[in-house]
Amino acid sequence: MTGPIPPTVTLNSGYEMPMMGLGVWRMEDKSMKEVILHAIRIGYRHFDCAAKYRNEAELWNSDHGHVLEACKDSLNKLKLDYLDLYLIHFPIATRHTGIGTTSSALDDDGVLDMDTTVSLKSTWRAMEDLVSRGLVRSIGISNYGTSLTRDCLAYSRVKPAVNQIEAHPYFQRDALIRFCWQHRIVVTAHSPIGGGLANVELFSSISCLDDSLIQRLAEKYKRTAAQIILRWGIQRNTVIIPKTSKPERLLENFQVFEFELSQEDMDLIKGIDRKHRTNQPAKFWGIDPYE
Repeated sequence: MTGPIPPTVTLNSGYEMPMMGLGVWRMEDKSMKEVILHAIRIGYRHFDCAAKYRNEAELWNSDHGHVLEACKDSLNKLKLDYLDLYLIHFPIATRHTGIGTTSSALDDDGVLDMDTTVSLKSTWRAMEDLVSRGLVRSIGISNYGTSLTRDCLAYSRVKPAVNQIEAHPYFQRDALIRFCWQHRIVVTAHSPIGGGLANVELFSSISCLDDSLIQRLAEKYKRTAAQIILRWGIQRNTVIIPKTSKPERLLENFQVFEFELSQEDMDLIKGIDRKHRTNQPAKFWGIDPYE
């Protein structure tokens, strides 16, 4: 028995993608199976995985020059014939460390060891080949800003269907989201509640969950702060992929389709943007991949 399926958005590839997904970053292997099964029973049909998370299936930085092999490795691990959507995790190629390994190789100075022989254009050509081979239905990008997204549109034969970016009330990114929609690229918001405790622990970031406005709106709508933030994300036409391993939170997140924020309250949330990125891999890489 499963619950209702969430609303979907149509990708430029013609396929449908649910507006609500489940992120599985930092989810423990031993609990993941039960979490996924419980999510399916609730109604989830969109699961955001990555090679880096050791649960597949996004192309990691070290595999930019080995796209076909990396995709086949992910398919083998997932026991699938094809992927609905395959993304480039970061617009940066690093030293190849072997298919199936996802370590971020550092140079002697402790800085990310980038591979200057692999271009983003060549990576994208290999991604397009996956579509031709029937291994992937739709392809996309992740953590691409406006300029890199524009470049990808210019050289692509198969247009990116999705750009997955960090987006939440403290990092709203209206211009980038508007640009993507103008060019029929669906935006998926990762860290849609600001990364929560995980990013606070890893990057010492601040969370919009505790914002006074969000708290007041939660009281007004008789919802949780997380539900207010997720509903805001849905109403601005972004796909959201909150992460949780708690059964009660899985259901709670799914209930954002049961209410709607007023335009006045949407405008109030727009006013708390701090342009604050919570995901800061420079802490581990010694270089800012967003520059």
